[in-house]
Amino acid sequence: MAYRPPYIDDRAINITGPHPATLEEQVFLSQCAIETGRVSGPGGQHRNRVDTAVFIKHLPTGVETHATERRSQAQNRHKAIFRLRLKLACNVRTLTSRDRHQVSELWARRRQGEKMPVNPEHEDFPALLSEALDVIVARRYDVAGAAGLLGITMSQLTRLVRNERHAFARINDGREAIGLPKLRS
Repeated sequence: MAYRPPYIDDRAINITGPHPATLEEQVFLSQCAIETGRVSGPGGQHRNRVDTAVFIKHLPTGVETHATERRSQAQNRHKAIFRLRLKLACNVRTLTSRDRHQVSELWARRRQGEKMPVNPEHEDFPALLSEALDVIVARRYDVAGAAGLLGITMSQLTRLVRNERHAFARINDGREAIGLPKLRS
C-alpha cells in the first residue's frame, strides 16, 4: 500500500503538537488570556456592579470566546473555558496519519465496543470531538473510513459530531467543497 499524505483543510487553523482541546487545564490556561468585566442585561444590581463576565482567548491560535449569562464569575469562567475548548475542537486541526491513526488514551477509555457514549456537556466532549474531526479531515472527509480507524461505527461517529452544530456544518462544508454529498442531519 502506497503512502498517502493526510488531507489538510486550508479553512482550518492547522497546528503541530497536541490539540489544545486535549490539554490538561493548567497547561491549557497557561496558553490563554483571561479578562473579566461587566455587561448589561438581566441579573439585577449584582450583575451591574460586579465583574462577572469572563472573556478568554487562546493566544497561539487567536480563538476567543466569552461567558456572561451567570451571576457568578466562577460559573462564567468554567463555561467560557468549556466553550473555548469546544470552539478550538471545531476550528483547529492537528496533523494525524490518514491510515494509521492511533487513538488517544481518552478515546480508548471512553469507547465501549463500537460505541462512543458521551454527553455533549461532559468535560471530555471537546477532546473527543477534536480527535474525531482531526481523523475525518485527514481522511479527506471520509467519515466511514475515519470511523473504522477510530474503532466505532459510522453512525456513532456521525452522532458524536452532530452533537456540535458548528462541527457538523464544517464537515458538510468540507464534503461539499470536494464533491462529496452532505451528511444527513
